[in-house]
Amino acid sequence: MILSSRHKEIYSENNMSNTISAQNLKIGYSKILAEINKFNIKQGEIVSIIGKSGIGKTTFLKTIANLINPIEGKLSIFESEPKKERGLIGYIPQKLGLVKHSSVFSNVLQGAVCEEPIWRSVTGFHEQKTLGIVQDTIEIMGLKDKIDEPISKLSGGQQRRVAIARTMAQNPKIILADEFLSELDAKTAENVWKNMLNYVKEKNITLIIVEHNIEWAKLADRCFEMELKENKEYSSLEEIFNV
Repeated sequence: MILSSRHKEIYSENNMSNTISAQNLKIGYSKILAEINKFNIKQGEIVSIIGKSGIGKTTFLKTIANLINPIEGKLSIFESEPKKERGLIGYIPQKLGLVKHSSVFSNVLQGAVCEEPIWRSVTGFHEQKTLGIVQDTIEIMGLKDKIDEPISKLSGGQQRRVAIARTMAQNPKIILADEFLSELDAKTAENVWKNMLNYVKEKNITLIIVEHNIEWAKLADRCFEMELKENKEYSSLEEIFNV
């Protein structure tokens, strides 16, 4: 197991504050879809969330990312409201949002420019450090030979790797990944997962993944399940294991 050596490191650091904290949280759109009574995640933890489709997993990620507001309860990121910390969160959605006519490099650059002054993005005069980050993350995702290819010419799995590289290039403190291994063949998925784990470990990034594949989910430090309980109108999130 790739993560076995890091579990003790994480849980021995008792003085770490919570990176993400939710209490009595209710999420959804026009009505409540799920409740999260308690959810405390430390910096550097890797957490997986499993559950049936349509039960609220993606909605929870979007709430953490401040793309939608919670209906009730308290959610804090680095002990602040999510909207104040949005720039520190990288989100890999199911719908990737890539610019199809632009190259792999240009799409990944969109993530890296988050830390640059706006005038550099407007003029196109980017720092060498930024350009280096783009090239490094593209290489991590095994797309070096596709760097100048337009997105429209890539396979679905390759496009997903571009989206992952774009988020890495953002240099976030938290990565939210929604089914980020989908559309990848087994061997590529294994390599991407391994590279992602090495990346977040090296940079002490908190990673939260929504994953249908239970075997991938088991590689996390902690796993939560979102489930609709009997006689309940909405689902709830419960921890099912930690190491």
